[in-house]
Amino acid sequence: MDDARPMILFERFGFSPGGQVDISVSQVSWKSRQQQKQELDPSLMGFFLVRDGSLPLIVNESEYSPNFCVIQSHFVKLFFKFDNVSVGATYNSKVVVSEPDVYSLVFGNCQPEFSITMQVHTAMYNVIDSRKDYLPLGEIELPKLYFLFFLLYAFFFIFWVYVCVKQRPTVDKIHLIMGALLLFKGLKMICASEDKAYVRRTGTPHGWDVAFYVFGFFKGVILFTVIILIGTGWSFLKPFLQDREKNVLMIVIPLQVLENIASVVIGETGPATKDWITWNQIFLLIDVVCCAAVFFPIIWSIKSLREASKTDGKAARNLKKLTLFKQFYLVVIGYLYFTRILVPAIGTILDFRFFWVGAAVGETASLAFYVFIFHNFQPTERNPYLVVDEDEEAEAGRILEEDDSFEL
Repeated sequence: MDDARPMILFERFGFSPGGQVDISVSQVSWKSRQQQKQELDPSLMGFFLVRDGSLPLIVNESEYSPNFCVIQSHFVKLFFKFDNVSVGATYNSKVVVSEPDVYSLVFGNCQPEFSITMQVHTAMYNVIDSRKDYLPLGEIELPKLYFLFFLLYAFFFIFWVYVCVKQRPTVDKIHLIMGALLLFKGLKMICASEDKAYVRRTGTPHGWDVAFYVFGFFKGVILFTVIILIGTGWSFLKPFLQDREKNVLMIVIPLQVLENIASVVIGETGPATKDWITWNQIFLLIDVVCCAAVFFPIIWSIKSLREASKTDGKAARNLKKLTLFKQFYLVVIGYLYFTRILVPAIGTILDFRFFWVGAAVGETASLAFYVFIFHNFQPTERNPYLVVDEDEEAEAGRILEEDDSFEL
């Protein structure tokens, strides 16, 4: 690491009583960033732990204290200062956390005119039943949670295959793509479970993180593709896509590729990397653009159905299509809003010991969304688009003439 930033966040971890932090620093050297020779004071550089709740106090202290140096703050737990480290030597240190909380391991440099180069290796873990547990306290339940959802999606996939085989004459290409979505979602869940399980025992994912990112990429691409294809009515309303709908797909799929790259960078590099915050911002921006893009095909389909209901004489069929697509539109909005905004908000208000609850809420919402889509757009002989009688036709015509609730 070669950096001159005043503070660098290395890792954030939820500790139980007796949790430990190990750090090894080697190949340390300093270099002045200014032309004139400066006097180095290594005691103004060092590592420290800080609680989440103490960060506002440190900011306040920095504003009102002259010559403020963060490693001298009363609100940090000092790890060590670099006046204890010899140039070129290796320094090892350990701190035991007595009070449970979420702590951040931070490097502080109160001499920004000097850049420092060093190799750093850190390990943060709790000690449970005399064994090291490398998962934060609030994530210990995640391996079991993700495995449970893997079982649910495996059962869901098997049931979907059974439905498709049973209703083979009515199966369209969209149903096969939906099946692929379930398959990759289930594979992502089992990889997430194994990833967390190996990290908990050994501190490293042993390659499960690679499989997690691969299956997560395919899941993300297929999910947005399914939403767009259903929103355009492909296979349900028409056998082809218009140019504008193809353009939406051509925009969303490359964005999903870029989003997956950003996700890998965020997950594998950590906040100590210079561009980590930038990649976070890219990830959020792409996610917002993708979420916004999927609404356009749904809106186009609803407007087309509304206009067609006035001319083609199939009022009942169009009313059912309008009702279903309006429900789909509202559910997609609810799902994206809940998982992108409310779930992270829930995570911020939960006690750090219950971080897994936020993950459980998010995965439950995703499963409920999948159930809605697969139930309403399953292959069936009594297709609500096709099976209507004269009474339904007359009543639907009256509703479409009098009710403007289907307007967006």
